[in-house]
Amino acid sequence: MTDQYDDSAHAGGSERPDLDGLRRRLADFAAARDWQPYHTPKNLVAALSVEASELVEIFQWLTPEESARVMADPETAFRVRDEVADVLAYLLQLCEVLDVDPLAALAAKIARNERRFPAPGKPEQ
Repeated sequence: MTDQYDDSAHAGGSERPDLDGLRRRLADFAAARDWQPYHTPKNLVAALSVEASELVEIFQWLTPEESARVMADPETAFRVRDEVADVLAYLLQLCEVLDVDPLAALAAKIARNERRFPAPGKPEQ
């Protein structure tokens, strides 16, 4: 029997976890272990940086062509997905602690960038 959150259970399935559900699961996971005192903004940002660096490490010495094919190797693909998950987990936990809606923040950033960097040949918005 597979755990409902085992990545093999979701690999080919049509169910996709939602952001709010994942945020709740992360908060519940930390609460069940009494980790909230350690989940300060400073600590979460530091952990986020470490996990992002571990993702960078996978790509560090690859050529651009090799990096484009990184998901073709199952072991490396697993490592990439695992580090992406760690980065996202710490980012979501940081958003939870700081009461930041990550999707709203991203939408606002994209809108600002669209105004700052209009596509060539298109009028500014």
